[in-house]
Amino acid sequence: MTDGSVELLFLGTGTSAGIPMIGCHCATCTSSDSRDKRTRPSVVIRYGQTRVLVDTTPELRLQCVANHVDRIDAIVFTHAHADHIMGLDDARRFNAIKGGPLDVWADDRTYATLGRCFSYAFREPEPEQKLFRPHLVHRRIDGPFDINSVTWRPVHLMHGELPVLGFRVGNLAYCTDVSAIPEPAFEMLKGLDVLVLDALQHKRHTTHFSLEEAIEAATRIGAKQTFFTHIAHALEHVETNRLLPPHMQLAYDGQVVSASLP
Repeated sequence: MTDGSVELLFLGTGTSAGIPMIGCHCATCTSSDSRDKRTRPSVVIRYGQTRVLVDTTPELRLQCVANHVDRIDAIVFTHAHADHIMGLDDARRFNAIKGGPLDVWADDRTYATLGRCFSYAFREPEPEQKLFRPHLVHRRIDGPFDINSVTWRPVHLMHGELPVLGFRVGNLAYCTDVSAIPEPAFEMLKGLDVLVLDALQHKRHTTHFSLEEAIEAATRIGAKQTFFTHIAHALEHVETNRLLPPHMQLAYDGQVVSASLP
């Protein structure tokens, strides 16, 4: 990574069931290709010395160990479904490394769920508890916000009937769990170097883009490169990528991509 750039590390690129799925022995779930092993969707976005975790999956500890994520400076949430939040307790290790609290950025809808599930993590801990539970500070998303002098722009998307957030940081955008992109969001996604977009499977789905729908949306957005995420087991990595244009590819766990940070 160079100065003036933003880097995205895919911690997980799978659907909510993960790949391989329990009890499934299809070609993807039994594949020996490591790119077909997909944990739940999350990324780390890095610029300069700042590292921001987007979503906290149930595999968070394993994802961070596998990808040598030794510290983070803040957490940002797209929405509050279980596959995106249930690893939040593991943030306590980052508190210990930092020696202090972590900011958690979420909109009101998402924080309502986080506050119910992890209320203990948002209270000031007693001194003897600081190593044994997270110490988090809620920061409200109600428009663009800055993390260490870089602006994050929320992108309002639909996940079935649920409003969710994507994020644009410089010329990179992360838009997981998408079934529809409202017109204002298309405007916000112009001029991207890198777009990360939901593409679940070949068949249409009520809460996620199919691969065909994702290609159509990505074509309209026109990013220099598009990487698809939140991928189910119907899409084998190598075979699917052979069908895609060179500037559109399935992402995989551990992949790193970068864009400019104007």
